[in-house]
Amino acid sequence: MNKKFLKNIDWSILICSVILLVIGLIALFSASSNDDYEEFIKQLVFVGISIPVLIITMAINYKTFVKLSPFLYIIILGLLVGVLFTPERNGATSWFEIGGFTLQPSEFAKIVIVIFFSYMVYNFQKKGKNEINKIWKLGILLFLVAVPIVLIVMQPDYGTAMAFIVSVILILYIAGIDKKYIITCILLVVILLPIMYFFVLPDHAKSRIEVFLDPYSDPRGAGYNIIQSKLAIGAGELFGMGLLNGNQTQLRLFIS
Repeated sequence: MNKKFLKNIDWSILICSVILLVIGLIALFSASSNDDYEEFIKQLVFVGISIPVLIITMAINYKTFVKLSPFLYIIILGLLVGVLFTPERNGATSWFEIGGFTLQPSEFAKIVIVIFFSYMVYNFQKKGKNEINKIWKLGILLFLVAVPIVLIVMQPDYGTAMAFIVSVILILYIAGIDKKYIITCILLVVILLPIMYFFVLPDHAKSRIEVFLDPYSDPRGAGYNIIQSKLAIGAGELFGMGLLNGNQTQLRLFIS
């Protein structure tokens, strides 16, 4: 590990990430005390796997990922198609089961699609920044990102699909897309949102939105975790009730 590698590390982000990781592990240790620390042990395994992956990823030049992004894009599309044929879990077909763990392709797609989309925007703008505003080039870009979004919606995973849409809009905005397209996009969103809510979204997706706005509309069902979270914060206040002493951990709030 040479000095240049260490110098290029953003230590502030890394240190903050480690601090958040430790806090999260302590909280999970306390929350899972009534469940033989099953979730805590599982999270430790994830951390043990993630750290080597993090180091390897950091050691690889980001330009390598950019060059490989077209191939990674194809692989991700294959995974997103394959996951549609997996057994349904919690109303969605979003996970591959590997041993005792689950793998969600859409999480990897977030990284791959953003890199690939940015790579394509860069290539289209080599002859000039305004090239992105040509209808056929913009159409290709939107098609390339629409395919994975449609596959993710089919799972269905509307939250991840929305994250993709926001990312694409921001990338195009930074790339210098014409304001007429931005205005058209905003108008379409305003028109389509109510239509999608009433005629496209399934009942469980509507329930999540309604419970977010009013958790007491279903206090023993979809709103249960939100209400218990509020009670936990209210009881513990700023410094909590102490390790292993939280009232809500006895209700299997984080384990269910």
